[in-house]
Amino acid sequence: MCSELFRIPYTWGGVPIFGVGVLLAIWAIVAAFTLVGLIRQNGLSTETLSSLPVLLLLGAAILFLPRVFPEGLPIRGYGVMLLIGITSGVGLAMYRARKGGLDPEIIVSLAIWMVVCGIIGARLFYVIEYWHESFAGRNFRDTILQIANIPEGGLVIFGGFIGAMFGFVTLVRKQRLPLLAMADLIAPSMAIGLAFGRIGCFLNGCCYGGQTALPWHVSFPEFSSRYESKSNDTQRYSPPYVDQASHGEMHGFRLDPDKSNAAVVQRVDQGSPADKAGLNVDDVVDTINGNRMTSIGDAKAQLFDLFLSQQPLHLTLRSGKTVDIAAVAQPAQSLPVHPAQLYSAIDAGLLGWLLWAWYPFRRRDGELIALLLTIHPITRFMLEIIRTDEPAVFGTGMSISQNISVALLACGLGIWWYLSRQPRGIVWPLAVPLQAVGVRSKRKQPARA
Repeated sequence: MCSELFRIPYTWGGVPIFGVGVLLAIWAIVAAFTLVGLIRQNGLSTETLSSLPVLLLLGAAILFLPRVFPEGLPIRGYGVMLLIGITSGVGLAMYRARKGGLDPEIIVSLAIWMVVCGIIGARLFYVIEYWHESFAGRNFRDTILQIANIPEGGLVIFGGFIGAMFGFVTLVRKQRLPLLAMADLIAPSMAIGLAFGRIGCFLNGCCYGGQTALPWHVSFPEFSSRYESKSNDTQRYSPPYVDQASHGEMHGFRLDPDKSNAAVVQRVDQGSPADKAGLNVDDVVDTINGNRMTSIGDAKAQLFDLFLSQQPLHLTLRSGKTVDIAAVAQPAQSLPVHPAQLYSAIDAGLLGWLLWAWYPFRRRDGELIALLLTIHPITRFMLEIIRTDEPAVFGTGMSISQNISVALLACGLGIWWYLSRQPRGIVWPLAVPLQAVGVRSKRKQPARA
């Protein structure tokens, strides 16, 4: 885990770099030249207007970053891998488009829409899913800053997929391009981008797996970055460390909610302090150290605070039995867990390779996106089994990602059914006159394939 790679100071030799400083001036000059060039080349077309959100977001980031991160701009592993994933995916799609005679500028415009909408969708999905755990109870300003703190992590892949698809469909329809053919073009890029993103999850410590004794297990450090220490006023513990401490795993048991949101003991490790104290599987915890548990959230907060203060646990069970569990020392690392992020990265990488290799052999437009929506939901559903960061929802006994996986698989099967009713050998030739898709260029137009 390497959540924070390094920090960039906001001043250099007394000269302000971020905020109202050197970078903002450079941004203003570059943005002006970029817009003038796009207007001269394309006029006030979709190509030109689609660049405005990115330029404005970049300027806003330069201006307001010192307020969000007053101690210096943190360069996080998650953000770096996300950038590499986006760049790699766009590069692959541009290569294939150029090889087929389609102007790469179309891919750039498409990428801008998909990235912006994808990040918004991924963050919105995360905020909704973890509102009570990470965002509720703050004042308005702190809530907005926490929601905007994307470089620290907190992007849900399926939310990003939904947001990116919204941006994709919007631009493709606006430029009158064939939907399924363009979906096939970007399908390998989406899988490759996901592979790099999952490596970023590993560096960030999120999307972790459950405990395991397998030889390739990993343990995450106590703090989320090397800049954190016990002397800091506001410490950020790594996500797996917090999860294990707040569910009781550091004491040798796992507390999770049942369908009524009661705190139920799901597992007791043999020989652990909880096992020696007489705690059993399926015990329902009513109070912890005299505090009644109205929800699993209350239980998690109480367990985490007691673990950090190294106090013993006094549990009152619904059966009337009391259990006293001895205090445990605070370890420097989490308990061994599955490297679920790396499993996901390998899965996505192999899927990206398969989609890339299949592209020249497709018999109908839409086969690649159908394959993506068939394989990925199945593997994601199985990977969710070893993850512990998402509870079951909607009374299905499945996590929210597993529920969405089922829905996406149904969409994939629906596309396969639609394609089975179409004639074989009908694929869209990539090369098209740029004027046909609303892009003007002085360059020589490729011939239609």
